[in-house]
Amino acid sequence: MARPRGAPVVNAAPPVRVAVVDDEALVRVGLTAILSTAADLTVVGEAADGAEVPPLLARTRPDVLLMDVRMPRIDGLQATRHVLATSPSPPRILMITTFEHDEYVYAALHAGASGFLLKRSRPEEILAAVRVVAAGESLLFPAAIRRLAAAYARPAPPAALTEREGEVLRLMADGLSNAEIAGRLVLGVETVKTHVGNVLAKLGARDRTQAVIAAYETGFVVPGS
Repeated sequence: MARPRGAPVVNAAPPVRVAVVDDEALVRVGLTAILSTAADLTVVGEAADGAEVPPLLARTRPDVLLMDVRMPRIDGLQATRHVLATSPSPPRILMITTFEHDEYVYAALHAGASGFLLKRSRPEEILAAVRVVAAGESLLFPAAIRRLAAAYARPAPPAALTEREGEVLRLMADGLSNAEIAGRLVLGVETVKTHVGNVLAKLGARDRTQAVIAAYETGFVVPGS
């Protein structure tokens, strides 16, 4: 059917480009199959080791890198550090792990990964996780972050946050999105984004994941509170 004359042309957003890195072929196949069921996601490449990540990124330019933590030669932690240190426009990195208390996961989050995903996650959870990270949010499991931060805490003087910025940071630590924080504090989403930006700048954090980790490590947010 022809488009009516004068009707606006709606350009759908291009699908999120995802690359999968895991040393187990079965895991790569499974993740690719799950991601391929979503019209808004497309798998553009895969690799079996962290050493293969740089050429993979150069070849496919993904928006999101779904990467295993533990791999035989170069693990996900080393690969994350390399990507974020050398790429002028790095993809969002979503770590895959078997155990949520994995110390490698904590180190990867500290290095700048946007979140982590358990391998036992349901397909719909995997799809939702990729979308969250692609949208610029961080995928946090507050309970796991609290446990990990308590184990690796390095107390330091807190940043000079305003009272409102402190409220925003505490809600970030609870895993709330900008929209959820706006609803909780009765603020506009753009106002919340401004506060989040100020928090990141004052904490010297790359993203909200690092900000939350810093909040626990400095004692600004107390694990278990």
